[in-house]
Amino acid sequence: MTPLVYAAVTANGVALVDVRRGRGSWHFLDPIGAELWSKAAAGQATDEVIEDLVHTWQLRGADPGQVRADLRRVAAELDRAGLLVAAGRPALRADTPVVRLAGAVGASMRDQIAAQFGLALALVLLRCLPIRFILVAARAASRLPGRPATISDAERLHTAVRRATRAWPGRAACLEESLALHLTAALTGRRVRWVLGASFVPRNAHAWVEAQDAIIGQDAADRVWPYAAALQVEHPN
Repeated sequence: MTPLVYAAVTANGVALVDVRRGRGSWHFLDPIGAELWSKAAAGQATDEVIEDLVHTWQLRGADPGQVRADLRRVAAELDRAGLLVAAGRPALRADTPVVRLAGAVGASMRDQIAAQFGLALALVLLRCLPIRFILVAARAASRLPGRPATISDAERLHTAVRRATRAWPGRAACLEESLALHLTAALTGRRVRWVLGASFVPRNAHAWVEAQDAIIGQDAADRVWPYAAALQVEHPN
């Protein structure tokens, strides 16, 4: 069964992607909430974790009643998301992919045609379907015949998608562009990894594509890291 809630955790907070909602949403918990979730997901009793954290913050001068109330609210929220179980703790990514900035890379006519179809399909999916069904479509695309895209493959297809988005009069931000790139790669016999994630300082959501553990097509003003990946769609191998 496909999970309905995905989570990523860093030292700065927890990002939740809840695919039960219409187009999905990224929700953030602060560092103290991240610590509560980390210990509770590792198997420690929630009430015990709360009292330990209350004591820690009381020693730092915080009002224990306020800290306890805040932590109970966060615990209830995590419990509703089904994340206060040891099995729900996601694996943290040990490596840090290289961020490849968008550049002028040649794209063939075949790439451009595929990009037009990929963008059109991405826009229809994102505007007409709940995100859980979009994930089903993205996973189906990742299973099409093909081989893993090289960095040069992905950058060439990204150029084609960027050109296609310039002719689109509506919104085509990171979510639309990254899904279009994922679908375009599938249509041309290449496989990439589509990723949804979040950053915490500042708090922001982002979507991107990876190939050979490199992050493809980022703008200089929108570097992916320290974004944390909460949800990844790729070939099941």
